Amino acid sequence: MKRRIAHVRFMSSLMVLLAMGVAATLHAQGFPSKPVRIVVGFTPGGATDVVARTISQKLSETLGQAVVVDNRPGAASNIGAELVAKAPKDGHTLLLGTVSTSINPSLYKKLAYDPLVDFTAITQVTGTPFLFVVHPSLPARSVKEFIALTRARPGQLNYGSAGSGSGAHLFVAMFASMAQLDVVHVPYKGSAPSTTAILSGETIFMFDNIVTTLPLAHAGKLRALAVTTAVRSAAAPEMPTISESGVPGYDANAWFGIFAPAGTPQAVVDRLNAEIVKVVKLADTRDRFLALGAEPVGSTPDQFGAFFRNEVAKWARVVSESGAHVE
Repeated sequence: MKRRIAHVRFMSSLMVLLAMGVAATLHAQGFPSKPVRIVVGFTPGGATDVVARTISQKLSETLGQAVVVDNRPGAASNIGAELVAKAPKDGHTLLLGTVSTSINPSLYKKLAYDPLVDFTAITQVTGTPFLFVVHPSLPARSVKEFIALTRARPGQLNYGSAGSGSGAHLFVAMFASMAQLDVVHVPYKGSAPSTTAILSGETIFMFDNIVTTLPLAHAGKLRALAVTTAVRSAAAPEMPTISESGVPGYDANAWFGIFAPAGTPQAVVDRLNAEIVKVVKLADTRDRFLALGAEPVGSTPDQFGAFFRNEVAKWARVVSESGAHVE
């Protein structure tokens, strides 16, 4: 009798699992059933927006539905991230996460979401260094000259960022801490307005994505001093790293990746991963990213999930050691 009951329970559980599998498959086959949104937590015109729009058009073609970019700037991308964390778990609302997504859990005492719990990793789209740029009026022409000038003028040089707690903020905070510099942070509501500020001379230096800063440096509107990554960028191989320019061990890499709300059916996650990776690996997409200084990635959900967890741990240490905080 006990064996029969156990067998019945086993069969019942098996039927439930099979039904769930069939339901998930049917769900994936019907996905997407409406336009897909890629939420960007920053203003239009910045690097995150450029990456999102680079993949959205091609993704529309592969998915057979419109893929729209929805800019929701504010609070170092927390507004957009919270929106996606609380969105329906059906794959139709996605987040283009950035390094800020991994910084915010340690920077903010209270978040309305937990990125390690509330998001499902889809794929890392690309990775890219930030470029250390200064206004042409500043006499420094190298990182060493900048450090010497800043030490001679403590508290006088200011820098803009996309907002308190953004990558542009924390990358400089880590640099200032390691180089023992006293500089002034001026937060803006997005990368575009912070770029406008340095172009006008309102701020004097900035770390921002090479995607948007390299063309300005090439045009002579800004002067580039170094890249933030541990190795030189293929987009500007002549540009030294900060680590080799007087701050050994400095390494900060920007990245962009797609997340869905946690609980999104695995079959939908797999479909999104396959289609986005397909777009990332298209020749014209790769050429577009490489021309902008961004290295295409296209990882699996497991790979991106592991990478993201490591980034959260890394930036928690940086925030603690640098003393950076959101005012």
